[in-house]
Amino acid sequence: MKTVLKTALIAALISPIAISTADAGRISNACMQSDRKAKSRNLCRCIQNVADQNLTRRDQKMAASFFSDPHKAQEIRQSDNRSHEDFWKRYSEFGGVVAASCSHLKK
Repeated sequence: MKTVLKTALIAALISPIAISTADAGRISNACMQSDRKAKSRNLCRCIQNVADQNLTRRDQKMAASFFSDPHKAQEIRQSDNRSHEDFWKRYSEFGGVVAASCSHLKK
């Protein structure tokens, strides 16, 4: 019985760490999986670092989806939905910070 409790306790302690680690590189992973010629591990990592400082996890999830579906970005940008408008403002600011912080890493 002690072993079962110990295992459950360890799993409970490790689970939040594993979940946050998986989410942490969402944009970097999408960047590396994209077909863009300018991608590199350093560039994608830089973009992820900027995202971690400027976007929520929800924002990062949305932004990461643009790598595989660029048209979705256009739909969000043109949307009349208030939450999309708010996201687009944050995303535009994020883009400016990425340009200033990561442009030296482009091939």
